[in-house]
Amino acid sequence: MIINTWVHCLICLIAPLFFFQIKAQTIIPLYDHAVPNSKMVANQEYARIEPGNILIVSKVSIPSLTIFLAPKEKATGAAVIICQGGGYTNLAMGYEGTEVAQRFNESGISAFVLKYRIPDDSTMINKEIGPLQDAQRALLLLRTRAGEWGIDPKRIGIMGFSAGGHLAATAGTHFEINYIDNPNHISLRPDFMILIYPVISFKIPIAHMGSVHNLLGPNPSAEKINEFSNEMHVTDFTPPAFLVHAKDDNAVPYANSMVFAEALKNHHIPVKVYLYEQGGHGFGMTNKTSNQSWMDLCIEWIRKQRFVKPKA
Repeated sequence: MIINTWVHCLICLIAPLFFFQIKAQTIIPLYDHAVPNSKMVANQEYARIEPGNILIVSKVSIPSLTIFLAPKEKATGAAVIICQGGGYTNLAMGYEGTEVAQRFNESGISAFVLKYRIPDDSTMINKEIGPLQDAQRALLLLRTRAGEWGIDPKRIGIMGFSAGGHLAATAGTHFEINYIDNPNHISLRPDFMILIYPVISFKIPIAHMGSVHNLLGPNPSAEKINEFSNEMHVTDFTPPAFLVHAKDDNAVPYANSMVFAEALKNHHIPVKVYLYEQGGHGFGMTNKTSNQSWMDLCIEWIRKQRFVKPKA
């Protein structure tokens, strides 16, 4: 039983590489000890391919990082942790993960695809904080191993798509609370956020109720709704943000991006919002309704915000 579980885990870890023929430098477990806030149950993770060659991974209970280091001749010192979308029920590992990492590498930015745990009462003691623990652990790893990976510990951002955007925004607004062991008091604050058609608010009418229910359960209290509505937790210390949304997004209303941008502006935090007129939800790096690449704009914004090292 144990052997079968680990074999299954290994297959799930390397599946993205086979499906997309991507050569990542390394895949590492997120924790070098027991995964916190977890129950001792069998690993049930599985992957599937959906139409359009989209890799979806479900029932993640053993988190990992897939590491894409920028070529040394291009490396800028900047790094981004990527959190895929999936409504807190699965992860779109390819077009919102590994493919995005490759694009960052082309621009000299190292990328770390976070396969975070899916909230589940059967695998977690407290499913509300499981994904956030994994995001904080990823930030901790990047800062403690920055020298090894050739990145600047003061130039580490976090990126998220859809529900992954909610996770990234939560990491960017809840960093003063340590949800993981952090004995050396390493900063868990991302230096910048990139939020793509993100779930931000858990408040009706703009909430994505699937994400709300999957993270908090079917009947969350008003207190919990406020706790995980990230626009409510912006302060003068919240990191700068780049946001992308389509105005015709019927899954996650673009008001999510707008309320977060407004909160950031109210605290004089640099923020850039790029809105497409059309495109719906889940378009990844390519919005087929427009010739404008938001990834190009994003990388330009990262440079303008000086999150890449200046050229010698």
